[in-house]
Amino acid sequence: MPDPTSLRAWWAQRSPAAGAAVMATGIVSVGLHLTGYEVLSKVALVLTCVAWVALAAEFGVRLVWERERWRAEAGTPGALTAVAATAVLGTRFSALGRQTLAEALLALAAVLWPGLLVEVVRHWRRRMPGSVFLCCVATQGLAVLGATLAGAEAVAWLAHAALVLFWLGLVLYGFALARFDLRQVTEGHGDHWVAGGALAISALAGSKLVAADSARLYLWNDDDRGVLRAVTVALLVLDLAWYAVLLVAEAVRPRLGYDARRWATVFPLGMTAAAALSVAAALDVPSLEGPGQVLLWIAVAAWVAVAAGAVAAGRAGIRSTAPR
Repeated sequence: MPDPTSLRAWWAQRSPAAGAAVMATGIVSVGLHLTGYEVLSKVALVLTCVAWVALAAEFGVRLVWERERWRAEAGTPGALTAVAATAVLGTRFSALGRQTLAEALLALAAVLWPGLLVEVVRHWRRRMPGSVFLCCVATQGLAVLGATLAGAEAVAWLAHAALVLFWLGLVLYGFALARFDLRQVTEGHGDHWVAGGALAISALAGSKLVAADSARLYLWNDDDRGVLRAVTVALLVLDLAWYAVLLVAEAVRPRLGYDARRWATVFPLGMTAAAALSVAAALDVPSLEGPGQVLLWIAVAAWVAVAAGAVAAGRAGIRSTAPR
């Protein structure tokens, strides 16, 4: 049984980017739901909820009692995982029919998003790691959840707000790409995969916007729908291209061993699978279902490997902080 003092000391050292673990587990739960593996999906959802509550509690503690540290961490891209993780969790709850809870999570993410986004962008510099793309991921996470709720509850204004966030997310992706250090493709330790994951969540947002339309809402005319479909498909294609490039780079320059930033690898893997499956359903492209399922199980295998590494690293970290 670990000493509580050692456990608290180890937890206090966590990075603000630890929210990537929540994002990764949440999107794996979404992907398993889309493929009908409900039991596994709900197990992943429980793990997501436990991790989210722990991180939310720590966020609140630092905001109230460690204000200087909170301010310093709020300026790092990893801080935006709080927004993205909350949006992913809300999306999964919406799929369960828990719309009120999903709405509460959307409201929380929407409150956090502008302040954290401005603070993070203010601290941008040249040649940044892949975490720079979290500005796009967080924004598109709101678009995904907003569009999902709009479709579930037939709320037109929410769909239009999600559309604005969708386009803003693409603009932010362009700015982030201009600051991304391309050397990270061969040198990064996990978060370089977010360069592709940001496109994946953008494609997922596009598919949710298309799916939100109905006879009750009539959100988009034929031209609007055609543009959304074309952009969504283009985003998925670009995401798959990034996936291939990053996979080859990992094979050429293997980066073995556990690193917390590997959760930021699992998330894009799972998000690419979820995007492919969602696009297949929303845009009626059944040929994407098979590849989507294959990509999902790759993401699940990656999740298991990174989780095992995290447990081993956690044990070692707790032992190292134990009183002598």
